[in-house]
Amino acid sequence: MRSLRKTVLLAILVSVVLVLALLHSWPTRAYNTVDVWQRLGPTVERHLEERLPEPDHQLSSVPFHIRKSVAGLLARNGCICEGESPGVNLPFAQLLFPRVSAHSLHTAFDASELEEMKMRRAKEYRGFQLRSKTAADTLIIAEANNPLQYPTQGVEVRPMKTIIIPGITLPDIFTHAINITATLGTLNVAAEVEEVKIKGDGGMHMSLTSSLLPNLNRQLQFITYTNTMFHPNTADTVEFKTEGHQAAFTIKIRHGVTPKLYDTGPKQEYNVSALVTIATKTFLRYEKLQNLIDSVRKYYPTVTIVIADDSENPKTISGPYIEQYIMPFGKGWFAGRNLAVSQVTTKYVLWVDDDFFFTADTKLEKLVDVLERTTLDLVGGAVREATGYTATYRQTISIEPGEEDGDCLHMRRGFHHVIEGFPNCVVTDGVINFFLARTDKVQQVGFDPRLARVAHLEFFIDGLGSLHVGSCDDVIINHATKIKLPWVTQSESDKTYAKFRYPPASSDATRTKNGLLYFKNRFQCLTRN
Repeated sequence: MRSLRKTVLLAILVSVVLVLALLHSWPTRAYNTVDVWQRLGPTVERHLEERLPEPDHQLSSVPFHIRKSVAGLLARNGCICEGESPGVNLPFAQLLFPRVSAHSLHTAFDASELEEMKMRRAKEYRGFQLRSKTAADTLIIAEANNPLQYPTQGVEVRPMKTIIIPGITLPDIFTHAINITATLGTLNVAAEVEEVKIKGDGGMHMSLTSSLLPNLNRQLQFITYTNTMFHPNTADTVEFKTEGHQAAFTIKIRHGVTPKLYDTGPKQEYNVSALVTIATKTFLRYEKLQNLIDSVRKYYPTVTIVIADDSENPKTISGPYIEQYIMPFGKGWFAGRNLAVSQVTTKYVLWVDDDFFFTADTKLEKLVDVLERTTLDLVGGAVREATGYTATYRQTISIEPGEEDGDCLHMRRGFHHVIEGFPNCVVTDGVINFFLARTDKVQQVGFDPRLARVAHLEFFIDGLGSLHVGSCDDVIINHATKIKLPWVTQSESDKTYAKFRYPPASSDATRTKNGLLYFKNRFQCLTRN
C-alpha cells in the first residue's frame, strides 16, 4: 500500500512539474486582430531627381547619443547563425523548452570544391538579381523643393523589422518643426540629438521641434520605422508635414525574394546535359515518340527526357536518361505538361511535342546562350514542317481594361523588339510549342489542368506580366508530316488520337477553354489575327 502511495505521489509530482513547465513555455505575447487587406495610400506627387543629393558635411560635427534599445533593432551588414546553448538534459526538454540550433550549410561540400562552388553560386545570384530587380527598387531622394526633402522610392523594410528612414531634411524655414505619421508601423529615433524635443516616439505619430535647424536635421537622420502589422508584401504610406507644407512617401513592407539557384557544374562551356531537361507529353503516338527520342540521342546522348503519358494502355519507354510517368487515361494536355515540368531538376526545361524530331539545326546551346546572357525567362525556337515551311508563332498579347463586363484580350502575330547581340531573336509575348525556359518560372506560372484537349497560348496569357519571353528563328526543330495520303489507311490509334486532339468547335473542350478565359481571366472578348 505504501509503495502504491509513493507511486501515485510521484506521478502527481511529475504531472505538476510538466504542467508548470508547459505554462512557463507557453507564449505570453498578446496578439492583435488585424486587417490584412492591402491599403492604398493617398495619391502623392513625386519629384524624381537624376541623382542623390550630396551629404551635408556640416551635420557631422553635431553630437549625438546612441539609443541602444532602438539601434539594436536595425539590420547589420552581414549575418551570423547562432544557436542557443544547450540546457539541462531532461526528458521532453526540447519539446517543452525548444532551443535554436545552428548548422553551417557549407559543410555539405568538400573543402576542395567549396571555393569554386561559391564562385558559381555568386554568378547565378548576380543573374537572379538582374532578373528580379527593377528600377522601382532604386532609392531616389527628392531634393528639397519648397521646403521638404524626403525619399520617394526604394525604402523597404522586412515585415515586423526596423529601418532608418533615409533622406528627410528641412531647409532653412521659419518654423523648425515636423510631424510624421505612419499607418502600419511605429516611428522612433535610433539616437537623440541635443536641443531637439521629441513627442510620440514609439507610436504612429511623432513630432520633432528645435530652435536649431542643424540639430533638427541631424535628428531626422536617426528616424526609424518599425513595421508592426504583419503582411508578407504590402506598403505603408508615411505622411509628414511642417507649417504650410506636407508630403507623403511609401515604405515597401515585404520579405526578400528567395532565390532558386542551380549548380551547373565546373565546366566553362555550356554543358547541355547539366543545364537542360527535355519534357514532352505523349498520347498513343509511340512510334513518333520513339523517333523523337532517337533524334535527341543522336545530338544529345545524355540529356534527360521526361515523358508524361496518359494513353489508355501505356507502353513502357525504356532507355538511359529517360523518365516516363503514367497518368490516368485521357487526363489531358496541360495536366501532362504540369506533371512533366514538375519532375525537372535542371536550370532549364525544353518543351517539345512528341511528334517533333531533332536535326543538325536544333542547337540547344544557342537557346541556352540567350537565357544565360539576358533577363529573358523563356525563348522559343522555330518548327519546320515537312513542306519546308518554318513557323515561330510569335504573338504579342495585350489586355485592354474594361468595365463590369470584363477586360478585352488582344493577340497579334508579331513581336516587340529585336534583341541586341542576337539578330535572329526578338522579344514577344507568346511562342510556338518548342521553347527553352527557366524551370522555376514555368513551374511558377503552371498549366491549367482543366485545359485537357486544345490549349497553348493560355499558358502565356496566365504568364503575362511575369514571363519575359523571346523567340529565335535560327534554332529549328522538325515536325513529323501531317499530310494524309489517300492510299494510306489510318491506324486505330491515329483515329483515337485525332478524336481527342481535334474536337469540334462545339465540343466541351472549346467551351471549357472559352469559359476559363471569361471567368478565370475575366475577359469579356478576344481579338486575334
